Amino acid sequence: MKLKIMAAALAAAVAAAAQADKVTLKSGSFLTGVAGEIAGDELKFKSDDLGDIKIKLANIASMESAKKHVIVYTDKTREEAELVVDEGALMKDGDKLDMGKVKTIDPEAEAWHGSVNLSASMARGNTVSESATLLADANRRWEYNRFTSSLGYYFAQSGDTKASKQKTASRFEVNGQDDIFFFGDGVYAYVNGKYEFDKIMDLERRLRLGTGLGYQWLEGVAVGPGKLSFNQELGFSWVDEKYEHKDGDDFATLRYAHHLAWSVGWIENFDITHNFEYLPDLEDLGDNYLIDTDIGFGYMFLPSWQFVAKIEWDYARKTAPGVKHSDLRYMLGVGYKW
Repeated sequence: MKLKIMAAALAAAVAAAAQADKVTLKSGSFLTGVAGEIAGDELKFKSDDLGDIKIKLANIASMESAKKHVIVYTDKTREEAELVVDEGALMKDGDKLDMGKVKTIDPEAEAWHGSVNLSASMARGNTVSESATLLADANRRWEYNRFTSSLGYYFAQSGDTKASKQKTASRFEVNGQDDIFFFGDGVYAYVNGKYEFDKIMDLERRLRLGTGLGYQWLEGVAVGPGKLSFNQELGFSWVDEKYEHKDGDDFATLRYAHHLAWSVGWIENFDITHNFEYLPDLEDLGDNYLIDTDIGFGYMFLPSWQFVAKIEWDYARKTAPGVKHSDLRYMLGVGYKW
Protein backbone atom coordinates (compact mmCIF):
# COMPACT_ATOMS: atom_id res chain seq x y z
CA MET A 1 0.00 0.00 0.00
CA LYS A 2 2.81 2.37 0.95
CA LEU A 3 4.59 1.57 -2.31
CA LYS A 4 1.45 2.50 -4.28
CA ILE A 5 1.13 5.81 -2.43
CA MET A 6 4.81 6.61 -3.01
CA ALA A 7 4.50 5.69 -6.68
CA ALA A 8 1.41 7.90 -7.07
CA ALA A 9 3.15 10.81 -5.34
CA LEU A 10 6.22 10.36 -7.56
CA ALA A 11 4.08 10.26 -10.69
CA ALA A 12 2.28 13.43 -9.62
CA ALA A 13 5.60 15.18 -8.97
CA VAL A 14 6.94 14.12 -12.38
CA ALA A 15 3.74 15.33 -14.08
CA ALA A 16 3.91 18.68 -12.25
CA ALA A 17 7.56 19.09 -13.24
CA ALA A 18 6.73 18.27 -16.85
CA GLN A 19 4.01 20.92 -16.90
CA ALA A 20 6.09 23.61 -15.18
CA ASP A 21 7.39 26.55 -17.18
CA LYS A 22 11.15 26.99 -17.31
CA VAL A 23 13.03 30.26 -17.83
CA THR A 24 16.75 30.18 -18.58
CA LEU A 25 18.54 33.47 -17.97
CA LYS A 26 21.46 34.75 -20.02
CA SER A 27 23.60 34.35 -16.90
CA GLY A 28 23.13 30.58 -17.19
CA SER A 29 20.83 30.12 -14.19
CA PHE A 30 17.25 28.96 -14.63
CA LEU A 31 13.91 29.13 -12.83
CA THR A 32 10.92 26.81 -12.85
CA GLY A 33 7.36 27.80 -12.03
CA VAL A 34 4.44 29.42 -13.82
CA ALA A 35 4.84 32.11 -16.49
CA GLY A 36 2.33 34.91 -16.12
CA GLU A 37 1.49 38.15 -17.90
CA ILE A 38 3.96 39.70 -20.34
CA ALA A 39 3.49 43.47 -20.45
CA GLY A 40 5.94 45.93 -21.94
CA ASP A 41 9.38 44.41 -21.54
CA GLU A 42 8.71 42.33 -18.41
CA LEU A 43 7.51 38.80 -17.65
CA LYS A 44 5.63 38.11 -14.43
CA PHE A 45 6.80 34.74 -13.16
CA LYS A 46 5.73 32.69 -10.12
CA SER A 47 8.93 30.89 -9.23
CA ASP A 48 8.87 27.62 -7.30
CA ASP A 49 11.75 28.95 -5.17
CA LEU A 50 11.44 32.77 -5.16
CA GLY A 51 7.69 33.39 -5.37
CA ASP A 52 6.28 36.20 -7.52
CA ILE A 53 8.98 38.06 -9.45
CA LYS A 54 9.37 40.15 -12.61
CA ILE A 55 12.01 39.34 -15.22
CA LYS A 56 13.19 41.62 -18.00
CA LEU A 57 12.76 39.91 -21.38
CA ALA A 58 16.20 41.19 -22.35
CA ASN A 59 17.70 39.01 -19.57
CA ILE A 60 16.00 35.80 -20.77
CA ALA A 61 17.95 33.42 -22.99
CA SER A 62 15.02 31.02 -23.44
CA MET A 63 11.62 30.13 -22.03
CA GLU A 64 9.90 26.78 -22.23
CA SER A 65 6.18 26.76 -21.55
CA ALA A 66 3.82 23.80 -21.57
CA LYS A 67 0.75 25.92 -22.23
CA LYS A 68 -0.66 28.12 -24.94
CA HIS A 69 -0.57 31.85 -24.25
CA VAL A 70 -3.27 34.44 -24.89
CA ILE A 71 -2.02 37.31 -27.06
CA VAL A 72 -4.07 40.53 -26.95
CA TYR A 73 -3.26 42.80 -29.90
CA THR A 74 -3.59 46.58 -30.04
CA ASP A 75 -6.51 46.21 -32.49
CA LYS A 76 -8.36 44.34 -29.66
CA THR A 77 -8.20 40.92 -31.34
CA ARG A 78 -7.03 37.89 -29.36
CA GLU A 79 -5.11 34.76 -30.27
CA GLU A 80 -3.95 31.63 -28.44
CA ALA A 81 -0.50 30.44 -29.47
CA GLU A 82 2.60 28.66 -28.22
CA LEU A 83 5.33 31.15 -27.38
CA VAL A 84 9.01 30.80 -26.63
CA VAL A 85 11.68 33.34 -25.75
CA ASP A 86 14.92 33.23 -27.69
CA GLU A 87 17.70 35.64 -26.66
CA GLY A 88 15.25 38.15 -25.19
CA ALA A 89 12.81 38.04 -28.14
CA LEU A 90 9.34 36.49 -28.09
CA MET A 91 8.87 33.93 -30.86
CA LYS A 92 5.63 32.54 -32.32
CA ASP A 93 5.68 29.72 -34.88
CA GLY A 94 9.40 30.27 -35.36
CA ASP A 95 9.07 33.99 -36.13
CA LYS A 96 9.78 37.00 -33.94
CA LEU A 97 6.57 38.48 -32.52
CA ASP A 98 5.97 42.12 -33.48
CA MET A 99 5.56 43.66 -30.01
CA GLY A 100 4.46 46.96 -31.56
CA LYS A 101 1.15 45.25 -32.39
CA VAL A 102 0.81 43.52 -29.00
CA LYS A 103 -1.04 45.12 -26.09
CA THR A 104 -0.39 42.36 -23.54
CA ILE A 105 0.17 38.62 -23.24
CA ASP A 106 -1.67 36.45 -20.73
CA PRO A 107 -3.46 39.40 -19.12
CA GLU A 108 -4.39 39.03 -15.48
CA ALA A 109 -7.85 37.66 -14.87
CA GLU A 110 -10.51 40.30 -14.32
CA ALA A 111 -10.92 40.70 -10.58
CA TRP A 112 -11.98 43.17 -7.93
CA HIS A 113 -9.24 45.23 -6.27
CA GLY A 114 -9.49 47.64 -3.38
CA SER A 115 -8.39 48.58 0.12
CA VAL A 116 -9.68 49.34 3.62
CA ASN A 117 -7.65 51.89 5.60
CA LEU A 118 -8.07 53.03 9.21
CA SER A 119 -6.52 55.65 11.46
CA ALA A 120 -7.53 56.44 15.05
CA SER A 121 -6.30 58.39 18.07
CA MET A 122 -7.29 58.97 21.71
CA ALA A 123 -6.20 61.40 24.43
CA ARG A 124 -6.88 61.54 28.16
CA GLY A 125 -5.77 64.13 30.72
CA ASN A 126 -5.96 67.89 30.10
CA THR A 127 -7.72 67.06 26.84
CA VAL A 128 -10.24 64.29 26.36
CA SER A 129 -10.57 63.37 22.69
CA GLU A 130 -11.13 60.59 20.20
CA SER A 131 -10.84 60.55 16.42
CA ALA A 132 -11.21 57.94 13.71
CA THR A 133 -11.02 57.92 9.92
CA LEU A 134 -12.09 55.05 7.70
CA LEU A 135 -11.31 55.08 3.97
CA ALA A 136 -12.23 52.25 1.61
CA ASP A 137 -12.28 51.76 -2.14
CA ALA A 138 -13.12 49.04 -4.65
CA ASN A 139 -12.54 48.89 -8.40
CA ARG A 140 -12.57 46.51 -11.31
CA ARG A 141 -11.28 46.80 -14.88
CA TRP A 142 -12.85 44.84 -17.71
CA GLU A 143 -11.66 45.07 -21.29
CA TYR A 144 -14.18 47.78 -22.21
CA ASN A 145 -15.48 48.88 -18.79
CA ARG A 146 -14.10 50.20 -15.53
CA PHE A 147 -15.90 50.66 -12.21
CA THR A 148 -14.45 52.66 -9.32
CA SER A 149 -15.94 53.45 -5.93
CA SER A 150 -14.83 54.89 -2.59
CA LEU A 151 -16.16 55.53 0.89
CA GLY A 152 -15.01 57.83 3.67
CA TYR A 153 -16.08 58.24 7.29
CA TYR A 154 -14.55 60.89 9.56
CA PHE A 155 -15.29 61.30 13.29
CA ALA A 156 -13.66 63.39 16.02
CA GLN A 157 -14.69 64.85 19.35
CA SER A 158 -12.77 66.66 22.09
CA GLY A 159 -13.16 68.69 25.31
CA ASP A 160 -11.63 69.48 28.69
CA THR A 161 -13.61 66.70 30.35
CA LYS A 162 -15.59 63.70 29.23
CA ALA A 163 -18.84 65.60 29.83
CA SER A 164 -17.75 68.65 27.83
CA LYS A 165 -16.72 66.81 24.67
CA GLN A 166 -18.08 68.21 21.42
CA LYS A 167 -17.96 66.81 17.91
CA THR A 168 -15.34 68.46 15.72
CA ALA A 169 -15.77 66.12 12.76
CA SER A 170 -18.75 64.08 11.62
CA ARG A 171 -18.66 63.37 7.92
CA PHE A 172 -19.65 60.53 5.60
CA GLU A 173 -19.26 60.28 1.82
CA VAL A 174 -19.62 57.58 -0.81
CA ASN A 175 -19.21 57.76 -4.57
CA GLY A 176 -19.04 55.53 -7.62
CA GLN A 177 -18.30 55.82 -11.33
CA ASP A 178 -18.70 53.55 -14.34
CA ASP A 179 -16.56 54.13 -17.45
CA ILE A 180 -17.41 52.64 -20.85
CA PHE A 181 -14.55 52.45 -23.37
CA PHE A 182 -16.38 52.22 -26.69
CA PHE A 183 -15.21 55.26 -28.66
CA GLY A 184 -11.61 54.14 -28.97
CA ASP A 185 -8.61 52.98 -26.99
CA GLY A 186 -8.49 56.11 -24.83
CA VAL A 187 -11.92 57.74 -25.09
CA TYR A 188 -14.68 56.67 -22.69
CA ALA A 189 -18.10 57.80 -21.52
CA TYR A 190 -18.85 57.90 -17.81
CA VAL A 191 -21.74 58.15 -15.35
CA ASN A 192 -21.11 58.88 -11.69
CA GLY A 193 -22.72 59.78 -8.39
CA LYS A 194 -21.65 61.04 -4.96
CA TYR A 195 -23.44 61.43 -1.63
CA GLU A 196 -22.10 63.55 1.26
CA PHE A 197 -23.17 64.27 4.84
CA ASP A 198 -21.26 66.68 7.09
CA LYS A 199 -22.67 67.63 10.50
CA ILE A 200 -20.02 70.29 11.19
CA MET A 201 -20.69 72.02 7.86
CA ASP A 202 -24.45 71.96 8.63
CA LEU A 203 -24.82 69.82 5.51
CA GLU A 204 -27.61 67.26 5.80
CA ARG A 205 -27.14 66.07 2.22
CA ARG A 206 -25.27 66.85 -0.95
CA LEU A 207 -26.08 64.57 -3.87
CA ARG A 208 -24.25 64.74 -7.21
CA LEU A 209 -25.16 62.88 -10.39
CA GLY A 210 -23.17 63.36 -13.58
CA THR A 211 -22.21 62.16 -17.03
CA GLY A 212 -19.63 63.09 -19.63
CA LEU A 213 -16.57 61.97 -21.59
CA GLY A 214 -13.03 61.15 -20.52
CA TYR A 215 -9.70 60.34 -22.08
CA GLN A 216 -7.22 57.81 -20.68
CA TRP A 217 -3.89 59.34 -21.66
CA LEU A 218 -1.81 56.71 -19.86
CA GLU A 219 -2.80 53.40 -18.24
CA GLY A 220 -0.07 51.43 -16.51
CA VAL A 221 2.56 52.84 -18.87
CA ALA A 222 6.20 52.30 -17.89
CA VAL A 223 7.81 55.61 -16.87
CA GLY A 224 11.38 54.97 -15.81
CA PRO A 225 11.31 52.09 -13.30
CA GLY A 226 7.66 52.73 -12.37
CA LYS A 227 4.23 52.84 -14.01
CA LEU A 228 1.91 55.80 -14.55
CA SER A 229 -1.82 56.17 -15.21
CA PHE A 230 -3.49 59.50 -15.98
CA ASN A 231 -6.95 60.43 -17.29
CA GLN A 232 -9.07 63.60 -17.66
CA GLU A 233 -12.85 64.07 -17.76
CA LEU A 234 -15.28 66.78 -18.86
CA GLY A 235 -19.05 66.69 -18.48
CA PHE A 236 -22.12 67.91 -16.61
CA SER A 237 -23.48 67.24 -13.11
CA TRP A 238 -26.65 67.95 -11.17
CA VAL A 239 -26.17 68.91 -7.51
CA ASP A 240 -28.87 68.78 -4.83
CA GLU A 241 -28.05 70.28 -1.41
CA LYS A 242 -29.96 70.34 1.87
CA TYR A 243 -28.76 72.19 4.99
CA GLU A 244 -29.98 72.09 8.59
CA HIS A 245 -30.09 75.90 9.07
CA LYS A 246 -30.27 77.14 5.49
CA ASP A 247 -32.57 76.73 2.53
CA GLY A 248 -31.53 73.91 0.22
CA ASP A 249 -30.61 74.36 -3.40
CA ASP A 250 -30.19 72.36 -6.60
CA PHE A 251 -28.29 73.42 -9.68
CA ALA A 252 -26.57 72.15 -12.83
CA THR A 253 -22.78 72.37 -13.16
CA LEU A 254 -19.98 71.80 -15.57
CA ARG A 255 -17.51 69.18 -14.34
CA TYR A 256 -13.79 68.87 -14.91
CA ALA A 257 -11.75 66.12 -13.22
CA HIS A 258 -8.42 64.36 -13.51
CA HIS A 259 -6.94 61.30 -11.82
CA LEU A 260 -3.33 60.19 -11.48
CA ALA A 261 -1.84 56.97 -10.13
CA TRP A 262 1.93 56.42 -10.05
CA SER A 263 3.83 53.35 -8.90
CA VAL A 264 7.15 55.07 -8.30
CA GLY A 265 9.38 52.11 -9.11
CA TRP A 266 12.68 53.21 -7.62
CA ILE A 267 11.02 52.98 -4.18
CA GLU A 268 9.64 49.44 -4.22
CA ASN A 269 5.95 49.06 -3.25
CA PHE A 270 5.43 52.84 -3.01
CA ASP A 271 2.44 54.46 -4.78
CA ILE A 272 1.21 58.05 -5.20
CA THR A 273 -2.34 59.03 -6.18
CA HIS A 274 -3.89 62.42 -6.94
CA ASN A 275 -7.49 63.38 -7.78
CA PHE A 276 -9.03 66.75 -8.65
CA GLU A 277 -12.65 67.74 -9.37
CA TYR A 278 -14.11 71.19 -10.15
CA LEU A 279 -17.87 71.84 -10.51
CA PRO A 280 -18.95 75.44 -11.30
CA ASP A 281 -22.67 76.36 -11.33
CA LEU A 282 -23.77 76.88 -14.95
CA GLU A 283 -25.90 79.90 -13.96
CA ASP A 284 -23.35 81.42 -11.56
CA LEU A 285 -19.89 80.31 -12.70
CA GLY A 286 -17.90 82.77 -10.62
CA ASP A 287 -19.83 82.72 -7.35
CA ASN A 288 -20.98 79.14 -6.83
CA TYR A 289 -18.68 76.17 -7.30
CA LEU A 290 -17.32 73.07 -5.60
CA ILE A 291 -13.73 71.81 -5.55
CA ASP A 292 -12.55 68.41 -4.27
CA THR A 293 -8.89 67.39 -4.40
CA ASP A 294 -6.58 64.96 -2.63
CA ILE A 295 -3.13 63.43 -2.71
CA GLY A 296 -2.35 60.04 -1.23
CA PHE A 297 0.72 57.92 -0.50
CA GLY A 298 0.80 54.17 0.08
CA TYR A 299 3.66 51.85 1.06
CA MET A 300 3.25 48.06 1.14
CA PHE A 301 5.29 46.92 4.16
CA LEU A 302 3.89 43.37 4.07
CA PRO A 303 1.98 41.41 1.43
CA SER A 304 -1.52 42.99 1.32
CA TRP A 305 -0.74 45.43 4.17
CA GLN A 306 0.17 49.09 3.68
CA PHE A 307 0.94 52.32 5.48
CA VAL A 308 -1.30 55.10 4.14
CA ALA A 309 -1.05 58.89 4.24
CA LYS A 310 -3.62 61.16 2.60
CA ILE A 311 -4.44 64.87 2.44
CA GLU A 312 -7.92 65.97 1.30
CA TRP A 313 -9.15 69.50 0.60
CA ASP A 314 -12.79 70.42 -0.12
CA TYR A 315 -14.08 73.90 -1.01
CA ALA A 316 -17.70 75.04 -1.31
CA ARG A 317 -18.20 78.65 -2.44
CA LYS A 318 -21.68 78.82 -0.84
CA THR A 319 -22.17 77.39 2.65
CA ALA A 320 -24.52 77.70 5.63
CA PRO A 321 -24.19 80.83 7.85
CA GLY A 322 -21.13 80.75 10.10
CA VAL A 323 -19.55 77.82 8.26
CA LYS A 324 -16.11 78.07 6.64
CA HIS A 325 -15.82 77.50 2.92
CA SER A 326 -13.02 74.92 3.03
CA ASP A 327 -12.11 71.75 4.90
CA LEU A 328 -8.60 70.31 5.09
CA ARG A 329 -8.24 66.74 6.35
CA TYR A 330 -5.19 64.59 7.10
CA MET A 331 -5.08 60.82 7.42
CA LEU A 332 -2.20 58.59 8.54
CA GLY A 333 -2.95 54.94 9.15
CA VAL A 334 -2.70 51.29 8.20
CA GLY A 335 -4.69 49.49 5.54
CA TYR A 336 -5.39 46.13 3.94
CA LYS A 337 -5.12 45.98 0.13
CA TRP A 338 -6.18 43.26 -2.28
